[in-house]
Amino acid sequence: MLKWFALALAVLVAAASLVLFAITWIERRQARELEGKLPYAPPAAASASRTAVVYFSRSGNTALAARHVAKRLGAPLFALDSPDHALGMRGLAHALKDANAHKSQPEALPDITPRTIDLTPFDTVWLGSPVWLYSPAPPIWAFVEHNRFDGQHVVLFNTFNSHIGEDHIAKFKAKVMAQGAKSFEHRHVLRGRMTRQLTPEQMLQAIDDEWFGQRH
Repeated sequence: MLKWFALALAVLVAAASLVLFAITWIERRQARELEGKLPYAPPAAASASRTAVVYFSRSGNTALAARHVAKRLGAPLFALDSPDHALGMRGLAHALKDANAHKSQPEALPDITPRTIDLTPFDTVWLGSPVWLYSPAPPIWAFVEHNRFDGQHVVLFNTFNSHIGEDHIAKFKAKVMAQGAKSFEHRHVLRGRMTRQLTPEQMLQAIDDEWFGQRH
């Protein structure tokens, strides 16, 4: 009996490893494909913009959405880096572990760079993040923890594969409001499971249709 249990456990471990390897391979491929898509250099007028776009992204999908939003709004763009969540098996394992831990230990947040950004010139701040285990990824929570949004309108935007937990969005809103924001809204785009996702072009079209009400 013990022998069969050990065999079943080994099969489960091997299957889980294969799934993680497949996810990592897909993420790396997406990152390569999206890296050079829709490059964005803020126009000179962006220095006077009253809107900022801040985002964290692993495989490049939220980064692409952030570039698209910044381009539409003529806004400066700020990327967050989280060393523990870099592409690869180690980063994916940390992402899953930290996303799960955040549900019971919201104070346990990853290191991010930059930790703070001077947001005082802006009236509106867009915060972009993927969704991990139904919640905005821990690095964007860390950014909110270390920054103030006094008198500002905050827009959380997410790209995600399957589901968003509305309770997590409510908690994110409460945290943003506790950091001084005057108002909050949430926008998102469902990209679909990894084997049948929207193309980048379809995702950008969905953003235009659903977030800005304007087709290309």
